[in-house]
Amino acid sequence: QVQLVESGGGLVQAGGSLNLTCVSSGGTFSKSAMGWFRQAPGKEREFAAAINWSGSAAFYADSVRGRFTISRDNTKNTVFLQMNNLKAEDTAVYYCAALSGSYFPGAEFHYWGQGTQVTVSS
Repeated sequence: QVQLVESGGGLVQAGGSLNLTCVSSGGTFSKSAMGWFRQAPGKEREFAAAINWSGSAAFYADSVRGRFTISRDNTKNTVFLQMNNLKAEDTAVYYCAALSGSYFPGAEFHYWGQGTQVTVSS
């Protein structure tokens, strides 16, 4: 069973940065696409970013493109989300997710972490 554990969330001022980390265990990390999703209070969970198994291709929601960067280290079974120039509207619980296969827009992720809170004060 795949387990995903996120860390790195916290409180930051608008314009600041945070780097989220997700460590995977129990599966074949190097063959899985990975993604970050977020859910703001009272809203549906939404896609933020994804990366293919090799790290050669990354995908972003329009709302975060140019500010967020997803990356991975297959030697450490870890995926990262570097978030720069944070805005109040980025406030949400951020979830790491794994997909057994290739990512494509709208793909269903199979495994989810418990989430980490990111709060951006304006």
